[in-house]
Parts: sequence; structure tokens; C-alpha cells
Amino acid sequence: MDSLTQYLIDLDAIHGVSGDEERVAAYMKEQIIPFAQEHFEDPLGNHYFVKKGKDPDFKLMLAAHMDEIGFIVSHIDEKGFVYFLPVGYHDSRMVINQVLTIQTETGFVRGITGSKPAHVVTNEEAQRAIPLDQLHLDLGTTSRRETLALGVQVGDYITFDRVGQLLNGTKVFSGKSVDNRSGCAVLIEVMKRLADKQITPTVYGVASVQEEVGLRGAGPAAYAVQPDICLAIDVIFAGGTPGMDERISPVILGAGPAIMMYDWTPSNGHGNNVPKKLTRKLIQTAEKNAIPYQREVVLNGGTDAWAMSLAGKGALSGCISLPSRYIHSATGIVHMDDLEQAVQLLVAFVEELQRK
Repeated sequence: MDSLTQYLIDLDAIHGVSGDEERVAAYMKEQIIPFAQEHFEDPLGNHYFVKKGKDPDFKLMLAAHMDEIGFIVSHIDEKGFVYFLPVGYHDSRMVINQVLTIQTETGFVRGITGSKPAHVVTNEEAQRAIPLDQLHLDLGTTSRRETLALGVQVGDYITFDRVGQLLNGTKVFSGKSVDNRSGCAVLIEVMKRLADKQITPTVYGVASVQEEVGLRGAGPAAYAVQPDICLAIDVIFAGGTPGMDERISPVILGAGPAIMMYDWTPSNGHGNNVPKKLTRKLIQTAEKNAIPYQREVVLNGGTDAWAMSLAGKGALSGCISLPSRYIHSATGIVHMDDLEQAVQLLVAFVEELQRK
């Protein structure tokens, strides 16, 4: 098995909801520090891995967020059932009848999301998704005391319980947190391949926090680094499946990483009109090195690139996106060729940067 696939398998198995990224960060440190010349952490929990170039004042920041969507325990009732709130954006249709894992201070506790059985729902209820506040988590306990004895407390984070795997001998990987552990795997491999290269820019590989709850980590990280160029490494929802009109997303699985040209989330104003001088350079690099790539123009696809672009004095910011099916659900899918080609594109881009 190649190292990139192994990184993704390992990372996907780690639980790390926004605000609880410590276990993911520990893995990132273990893998990247041997290839970095400098490492430091900030108060938010962002981790910085530095590959020094010939020009210490020419800074490129690569950011992959460590957090995944999940839930947080909000109440434990007298019968022992656990109630929870969402952490990050969820489609409530995807949450019923799932196995979830609670990360307590003493270990992991599993439960099943439940609601009323189909036999007793009303016709109106049957036509709509069950709101998250009407779901409960069944731990098999019969009292609040039993649930507390398992170590469960209000404020514990919860994730989907899934085993990541390559599907049926293909290069298609399915896991609970490919958004954005696939980006983290790419970042590890990029820093590894850059380790022995002579490059001009100084590269800051940043494993950022709390992207799923408002792009909170990458902005302060960019403020600290003051980079000239920033690239987020994240997933983008892929088309090519039933119900996904190619007009919504022409980006497909297995056709190479997508170079973000434009994204915009009207509800909050987040997004990037990526400057042409950056997308042009990325495209030239891909074509020169015969690396497959796609063009990304989407609505509602905000990434850390937005936060980085506005931090401090501002930075030239874009995103290398990994096509993914079924994002923000109990399981997502990515293609390992897309991850490998993203690594190739990023390494070539760094090598070819000669001046600000």
C-alpha cells in the first residue's frame, strides 16, 4: 500500500470534531516533523510545519483543516438517553439510524441514533427529514446514572462510527471524514516530498482547526505567517452521480484535482474570486507537467482560502480541491488518483515558484 493511502486510512480512523482536533494534530506531528525544519503550535490549535526555502521572505502557506463535522452532547435524560447538537453543517436526513461514537475523557462510547419507528409516524412526519433535536442516542443504558457511569458528560464530542476502506479493490476510498482528512493526507505527502528539494519560497504547511464551524483557524494562522500566497487543500462536492446535474458540479471523481476559479456562499458572503494570476500559474504548472486537473466554479463551497485571503495585509489565495461524493454525510468518497495528482501539482507549483 502506498504511503498516501495509508495516511488517509489512519487519519480517517481518528475522531476529531471541530474543537477536538488534538488526536489528529498528534498524528500530523508524528508524520511531518521528521520532514520539517521547524514546527510550532498556536493557542487555537493550528500546527505549522516549515520547509525553508532560499528566500525566507517569500512565503507560501498550504492549509488543510483537521476537523470533521460531528455532534456534541447537550443533555442526558433520566432514562439514560443522550441528546445532541450539530457541530458543523449536517443534512438531517443522514443522521437517523446511525452508529455514533462519543469521545469521553475516559474512552469511546458507542450508541445508536433513534426516533419513532415507521409504524407509528404520521403521514406528515413520513414526508420530511427528522429534525436533529427530535433524535436521541441510545447507549443501551436504562438510567442517567448508568450513562454517566460510562463517562459520558454534557460537552463530549460525537462522530460517525465508520471504518474507512478502499471499495472492492478500486482506488475509491470511503470513510467518515474524507472532508478533510484527505486534504491532511495530501499535506503530509507534499511536505515529505519537499523535504530534500531546493526551493525558493519558504513553505508553511498548516494543519488548521475549526474550518467546519466558520473557517475559524486558518485566518489567524495566515495572520501569524503573513504569507504571499495561500492554497487551501480541501474537498469539493463531485457530480457524475444520479441526481447531481453536471451544471451544479461538472467536477467528477478520478479526473484530477480541481483548481478553484470561483466559489461563493450567498448566505454568509464567504468565497473567493481567485485572482487570475494564481489560477493561470496553477494551470500552467499542471499542463507543463502533464498533471490532470479540473476547473472548479461553484456556489456554497466555502473553504479556508476565504479566511486566509483576508488575514492581515491579505494574501493571494486559492484552493486545490479533491473531488468527493456524499460530503457532509455519514460517509464520503474520494479517488486516490485525485489525491496523488494533487500532491504532484502542489510539489511542482512550489518548485517552479522563483519570485514573489
